[in-house]
Amino acid sequence: MKRIESMKENSLYDKKSIRSITGKTADFSEIAKDAVAFSNAQGGTLEIGLEDWETEPNPEQRITQELITKLENKISGLTTGVIATGELCTYKNGGQTIKYKILRNPNTVASTTSGKLFVRVGDNSVPVSGDDVVRLVADKSGFSWEDQVTKYVWQDADEVKLHDVLTRLRTSDRVSDFCKDKTDRELLAYFFLIAEDSDYMTNLGVLFIGNQTQRGRITNAPNLQCIKYDEYGEKVNKWLWADYTKSPIEIIDEVWNDIPEWKESQEISDELQRRNIPAYDKDIIRELVCNALAHRPYTIRGDIFLNIHPQYIEITNPGRLPLGVTPDNILHRSRKRNEHMTALLYALHYMEKEGSGFDKIYEILLQNGKQLPIVKEGDDFVTVRVDRRVIKAEVANFMKYVSEHYHLRQKQTICLGLIAQYESLTARELEKYLELEDSDALMAWIQPLLKNEMVVSASVRGRGVEYRVNPNILQGSEYKGKTSLKRIEDYRLKELILEDLKLYQCASLADIQTRIGSEISERRIKYQLSKLIEEGIVEKVGSYRWTKYQLVSED
Repeated sequence: MKRIESMKENSLYDKKSIRSITGKTADFSEIAKDAVAFSNAQGGTLEIGLEDWETEPNPEQRITQELITKLENKISGLTTGVIATGELCTYKNGGQTIKYKILRNPNTVASTTSGKLFVRVGDNSVPVSGDDVVRLVADKSGFSWEDQVTKYVWQDADEVKLHDVLTRLRTSDRVSDFCKDKTDRELLAYFFLIAEDSDYMTNLGVLFIGNQTQRGRITNAPNLQCIKYDEYGEKVNKWLWADYTKSPIEIIDEVWNDIPEWKESQEISDELQRRNIPAYDKDIIRELVCNALAHRPYTIRGDIFLNIHPQYIEITNPGRLPLGVTPDNILHRSRKRNEHMTALLYALHYMEKEGSGFDKIYEILLQNGKQLPIVKEGDDFVTVRVDRRVIKAEVANFMKYVSEHYHLRQKQTICLGLIAQYESLTARELEKYLELEDSDALMAWIQPLLKNEMVVSASVRGRGVEYRVNPNILQGSEYKGKTSLKRIEDYRLKELILEDLKLYQCASLADIQTRIGSEISERRIKYQLSKLIEEGIVEKVGSYRWTKYQLVSED
């Protein structure tokens, strides 16, 4: 038995009442639905014996082995393709629950015996139907393209590429000493470049260590086209990696080294000096190309397109995002599509660890005073756009000052950069930009900044609370941004409202906002008006959309 603490429901964990498997309220079909959803995603745990609001079970609650066996047998009979086991867990208060652990099924699509499909998205189990069934099947590795064994033995691979990959793996700090001590053949098998029980290369092996002929004869080996456009949308230059001579890591290196546009920069003022912000940071270009190569579905044909426009670049990959990942949650959702290629690129220092690639892109763009990337998903493609222009030089200088004087984690750097760029943001707006589900999730991003007094909050309740950079930090960095009323203090805002009502006597919220400063959020003005009403200084006239405000008569 394990003594544990309860978790928060998410894509890998869900709570269920003990009544869901006992008594007249037992509903094993609901448990089966969740088991199928977890199996079709990344696996997960159903903890049975906790209500949604509970962090620990009733101290008197006891679980028998017979109940665990009944659960396992019932779900086995109601599902196909689900691999799961139940485990008895005891909390510190003595109460017991069942940890029902569902493994990700890497080979087949799980379903209920009635033929229904589900997948885990966030903290919900959602049905799969229509075109999404095809995506789910494609995302499964029952046919794992990268693991398919070819007819080429590794001894006939490209000697230069083979030596390069083996050398990089043996010198990488991301590869354990245990692996480095393996023979060449064992090391190649460990990273799935060859079959475990033979000398034949897999598709993945041919991509990385094969020769041109071998690479050209495997199905759907990746090609990349980089096209430059002028301001009229006309093609002015083109680079191709379409002759199968290069491995993925060689393509990644050459995309950066061979295209001169990446070396361009924008000059901004930094106090008495000038500094150059790169048009496109090296880490961003590498991350975009790596993601395109590692996360595309190799079951379909199509080239990768990297298009360079005067003010932005966009990279377009064939296929859609993995089921459960959307443009609105890509910062936090990670679904493995070609997990062995991802692991190899990570070991070779071409990719960040799983789930942190877009975090890195966010961090670099915000540090350079640029806009966040834009992700679009079409019927058969995914496009990521990154803008070239520095939209706020003063923010870039401020973030440089912060990096030199403070040691922030990546989450806090991203959060601070967003607030600095927009001058102030409400909790709701931050949740939207950071693709967070609720205010609890936001706390991990904002709380350390508040604790260290790098960010201050305006006195607005709930998710309408506004955050802005501490004026003392801005002053210390010699911030040269334009004067803005977005950062106005509450007592000054209240005085502005009173002055406006003295002049215009009876006015709507929209009119007050227009006159005192359109950049001040409506929520902040409304909050200060409500405080003035509580203090008996201002009163409402009318209701709903006809509501106006006026000073209380002194008579």
